[in-house]
Amino acid sequence: MEVAFIVGLILLGIFFMVLEVYFLPGISIAGIAGFGCMAGGVVMAYIHWGSSGGTATFGISAVALAGVLYWFYKSKTLDRMTLKTEIESHVDPLKGSHVQVGDRGKTLSRLAPMGTILINGYSIEGKSENEMIDEDTEVEIIEVSNNNVTVKKIVPESTSL
Repeated sequence: MEVAFIVGLILLGIFFMVLEVYFLPGISIAGIAGFGCMAGGVVMAYIHWGSSGGTATFGISAVALAGVLYWFYKSKTLDRMTLKTEIESHVDPLKGSHVQVGDRGKTLSRLAPMGTILINGYSIEGKSENEMIDEDTEVEIIEVSNNNVTVKKIVPESTSL
């Protein structure tokens, strides 16, 4: 009866250790339970079979755990559970907005240096050239790239007499 109990503890420990290594990252309940079951089985072997039996049980348990972990790694079990598809789509944030260099609009949020601007009735993400621009400031597009527009603040012309 004690042999079945010791073997059962060690097998349960190996099961929990496989769960810990391959399915539950970090140190979790499964890792603690696996270590505890395996240690309990080895301690029981030392108590019931003495020093040589306990040492043999420890060695066999360590080799069995390493063998099961290696077999699980080499088997295609993990490959069948992993997602293999790749996302090939992309988002064009300027699609349909029809903005070009020279268009004028105003900032909807502060550009520090990124923020939201309203150009030609479209709300898009904009980037200031080299300064922070406050909300509700008139801006002009100086560059259009793939995913954003660069703007500069329009300085009102001063009228002098």
